[in-house]
Amino acid sequence: MAKPRVKVPKKVAAGEVFTIKTLISHPMESGQRKDRKTGETIPRKIINKFSATFNGVEVFSAGLEPSISANPYMEFTAKVNEGGTFKFVWLDDDGSEYSIEKKVSIK
Repeated sequence: MAKPRVKVPKKVAAGEVFTIKTLISHPMESGQRKDRKTGETIPRKIINKFSATFNGVEVFSAGLEPSISANPYMEFTAKVNEGGTFKFVWLDDDGSEYSIEKKVSIK
């Protein structure tokens, strides 16, 4: 259902500040709308937490609320002094976890 996408440079200079862009395709259902056919309330289903780690150390995190639009986009900067792996994780209300990893090397 959800599809994460991330843009991270493959190579950076040690100590260089660079931009990371993330997007996850997700409907972000607030739990306040009703199904047109049945009249039933559509259950809340949102991404409620996003985190990014580099080599196992958290470098960015955000709590998301129902007012966030569908397909949430996050952009932030990072700086590394060694090569390694970024791991990006989105947590859903129903316990689903969506993740993707990207490697970065030093020029």
